[in-house]
Amino acid sequence: MKTVIIGAQGFVGQRLAAQLLTHETTGRLVLIDRADPGDMPGDPRVECLTGDFADPDLFNSHIAGASTVYLLAAILGGAAEADYALARRVNIDATLTLIERLRDSNPMTRFVFASTIAVFAKPMPELVTDATPTGPTMVYGAQKLMMEAAIANFAARGWLDGVSLRLAGVMARDGADARMKSAFISRVFYAVMRSEDIVLPVHPHSRTWLTSVETAAANFVHAGQLPAAQFGAARAFTLPALCLTFEDLVAALFRRFPDSRAKVSYQPEEDLVALFGSYPPIATETADRLGFLRDSDADALVARSL
Repeated sequence: MKTVIIGAQGFVGQRLAAQLLTHETTGRLVLIDRADPGDMPGDPRVECLTGDFADPDLFNSHIAGASTVYLLAAILGGAAEADYALARRVNIDATLTLIERLRDSNPMTRFVFASTIAVFAKPMPELVTDATPTGPTMVYGAQKLMMEAAIANFAARGWLDGVSLRLAGVMARDGADARMKSAFISRVFYAVMRSEDIVLPVHPHSRTWLTSVETAAANFVHAGQLPAAQFGAARAFTLPALCLTFEDLVAALFRRFPDSRAKVSYQPEEDLVALFGSYPPIATETADRLGFLRDSDADALVARSL
C-alpha cells in the first residue's frame, strides 16, 4: 500500500506525515514537495522527493498506483491574489491534471483535497452549516471551489474516490508568510510565547474560526481511512473548528504563558476584519457524523497548536 503526500514540507503536510508514521498500517509513504525535504526521520517506509506534482514523469514513477493521495500543495491567500497566473497553474491546471491522471491510472484511489472556508459567500448567515451557500470573493477560494466541483463530479461518476476538506485557520505557523493576509493570527501565538508586542488588525470582539495543526492533521488521516460508503454523496464539507473572539484567544495564550510580557493591542483594518474577523457560529454536521475531530476549547487549541 502506497500513500502519497503532495506538499509534504508544508505546515500541515509535515504533521500529517508524522502522524501517518505512527500507524502500523501505513506502508510506503512518498513525500513530494518543491522544497528540499532536509533531514527526515530515518524510517524505511519513507521516500522523499523534490519536484513539481504537475510533472508527468514524477506522476508515472511515484504517484500512480497509490492507494491514497493527499493534495496539500497550493498557492494560498494573498499570494494567489498577487499572482493570478501562478495560482491558476497550480490551483487549477496542475490539480485538475492530477485528478485526471489518477482517474486514468486507478479510479479506486482515495484522493483527499485540502480546500478552504474561503469558498463561502460573504456576508455569512447567523449560523454557517453544510447548507450555507458558497460564493467566494478571493481568487484562492474561487479556485478551491472549482476543484471541489471537479472532485465531486469525478466521485459521482466513479472516476475517483475523492473528498474535499474545508479547513479553517490552522494554528500556529511560526514565521507565517506575510503574503498571507491571515498571517497575523499565527503571529499572535508566538508573540505572546516570546514576550513580543503585537498589534492585531481586528477588534477584540472580532470572531474567527480556528483549528490546531495537530487536529487538522488527524482529520486528514481520518479522511484517508474512512470507507467510501460512509461519505456517500458528501464529497465536500467543512471540518470542525472553534469559533473564537480574538480577546478569548489572547486570554488563552496568556493562560498558557502567564509570565509573558507581551502587549497585545488592536488597530482594526476593516478589510481584514471583513475577511478574518466576521465569522458567525459554525455547525459541521457532516464532519461530526463522520467522526472528524475538533479542539475542545481555546486552551486545548493553544496547547495543540504550539
